[in-house]
Amino acid sequence: MEQLELLLLQFLMPDNEARRNAEEQIKQLAKDPQLVPALLHQIRAARSPNVRQLAAVLLRKKITGHWMKLTPQIRDSVKSSLLEGIAVEHSPLVRRASANVVSIVAKHAVPTGEWPELLPFLFQCSQSAQEDLREVALILFSSLTETIGGILRPHFATLQSIFVSGLRDQQSSRVRIAALKAVGALVGYIQSEQEVLMFRELISPILDVSRFCLDKGDEEVAILAFEIFDELVESPAPLLGPAIPIIVQFALEVCSNQSLEANTRQQAIQIISWLSKYKPKTLVKNKVVAPILAVMCQILAEPDYRRDEDDVSADRAAAEVLDTMAMSLPKKHVFPPVLNFAISNFQNADYNYREAAVMSLGVISEGCFEIMKSKMSDILNLVLEALKDSEQAVRGAASFALGQFAEHLQPEIVEHYERVLPCIFLVLSDSSAEVQEKAYYALAAFCENLGQEILPYLAPLMEKLLDALQSGRRDLQETCMSAIGSAAAASELAFTPYAAKVLELLRSFMALKKDEDLPVRARATELVGIIGMAVGRDYIQPALPSFIEATIEGFSLDFSELREYSHGFFSNVAEILEEGLVQYLPRVVPLALASCNLDDGTALDFDDSDSEGEMANGFGGVSSDEDEKDDRRVRNFSVRTGVLDEKAAATQALGLFALHTKSFFMPYLEDTLSVLKKHAGYFHEDVRLQAVIALQRKCLCHT
Repeated sequence: MEQLELLLLQFLMPDNEARRNAEEQIKQLAKDPQLVPALLHQIRAARSPNVRQLAAVLLRKKITGHWMKLTPQIRDSVKSSLLEGIAVEHSPLVRRASANVVSIVAKHAVPTGEWPELLPFLFQCSQSAQEDLREVALILFSSLTETIGGILRPHFATLQSIFVSGLRDQQSSRVRIAALKAVGALVGYIQSEQEVLMFRELISPILDVSRFCLDKGDEEVAILAFEIFDELVESPAPLLGPAIPIIVQFALEVCSNQSLEANTRQQAIQIISWLSKYKPKTLVKNKVVAPILAVMCQILAEPDYRRDEDDVSADRAAAEVLDTMAMSLPKKHVFPPVLNFAISNFQNADYNYREAAVMSLGVISEGCFEIMKSKMSDILNLVLEALKDSEQAVRGAASFALGQFAEHLQPEIVEHYERVLPCIFLVLSDSSAEVQEKAYYALAAFCENLGQEILPYLAPLMEKLLDALQSGRRDLQETCMSAIGSAAAASELAFTPYAAKVLELLRSFMALKKDEDLPVRARATELVGIIGMAVGRDYIQPALPSFIEATIEGFSLDFSELREYSHGFFSNVAEILEEGLVQYLPRVVPLALASCNLDDGTALDFDDSDSEGEMANGFGGVSSDEDEKDDRRVRNFSVRTGVLDEKAAATQALGLFALHTKSFFMPYLEDTLSVLKKHAGYFHEDVRLQAVIALQRKCLCHT
């Protein structure tokens, strides 16, 4: 063990070969329990802070396996040396890494009563006149909570007093920050009514510390407050209670401050969003809905200053809050303020406000659909006027809003088709490509619910759509295909004069193989099936074999969305050809079964942030809401949603194969039933629904 410091230094070297050699030698040393006191010596005595930190990180990882092999004397020495070392350590990173070692040792020693001096030591440090000791105590409490939080619960009253003192420490910002982090670690252990009431007393000091950090420019620490509140919203205990108004006020202050970093504002907006979703009645009761809407509409009018396209801009985040509020809160509290904002600003000299005015109406249309239907004429007047605005951003927002209205204000919106369609046609030729795309989206959404009303507009509509389909822009082509599909479904046989040209163009799309082209190939595959359903078997049947071959070939490209739309295509082909599909069953049924059996990637994500953080430098009776139903978020649950859509499409296809090929499907019945029985109990409702429908269709396949 004498060479351990040199090995640790070598481990930190940029030379990969030297690093690998050191790692191998440390692995050999790690088999010996004497590594524990040797690493502890390095934590105390090594000259380099990086070596001391690395020693602490390694000790945290190795000590569990060796702890019971150590003599009682060495274990006592380890415990006392750890506490003494943390008390005199100057490096914050080493202190944190050492605190994590303490938490692991405490996990083994405290429950068995082997470390009675630990908590008294921490309580004593927390009252010390020395800033470092007060900070150390809070760092250790934060770390200990993660391993022995349950054991600390009986001391909650004392901890609460320590945390309040730490949060209000007037001599040290370091102590206040350490207290903020310690409070965050404690949230998950709060259960009883008394604990809830005590914790609520921490909220005001938490806000004070966060404000202090913002004033000092330390936004990263200030964000911790929002992370704590995020946990509080999720907690089954009603921790926020009467503090919700002051939390909302603080969040609105932060998200309104354009001088702050985008991520800081985003965290504040997210808290408003969660409260809107999970505590809507409390927001109404505390009369904070109107102030929230006023701020969100104001943010919606901000220019988009994103440095990175992957970032969520403040205006986009505000739009998501408006959508959430419209969905979750009583509409009488949401719609009037938003409408007033729109009416007041749709002629504002600043085009950002005109854009926000129109955008806000589109955003809330799903949640406020009933009340907006009653105001349809006035709202349409405003949005259609905005389509003529001199600024492309406003025209784009108006096009988006019309698309949202077409999706959510059915069937009343269709009654205005004679006013709406000519206006959309004008924007299809807009000088802005972005506006064009949004206009095609609005057109597709509007046409989707039209029937024969579309016929007088079909010729000029198809002229525009065919031009767009032959443009070189993939995004526009995808949206255009959606619009053509809506037009075909609405016009049915009247679409026949346009079918040949469209199908000819779609052949080229269905031959694309580059990854970036596969989304448009997927849309083209879907569209062939829709056109076939519209124009009928007699017209489409001669053309189908080549499209079927291209679709089957597409499964070799390993793109989930393409497989999803291909199953939809085969569902349509089954309805068109009926028993004519029999010849293809040996090829298409296995493809559908393969999609049904895909791993959907469902997973729970367990946080191991401590080890990552250590190596960051290169190594009951109390109620907070009157809601009868307080839905809880499922966090850290991930699933590949594209695969779910593919499974649902494949399941539907299997049912339609059986329905339309009848007894010819019998050879595939056993394998299909096995999959469908499993999917009938699937966790996602879309897959369950298709499985139940398919099972019903299977019962008809023998007739």
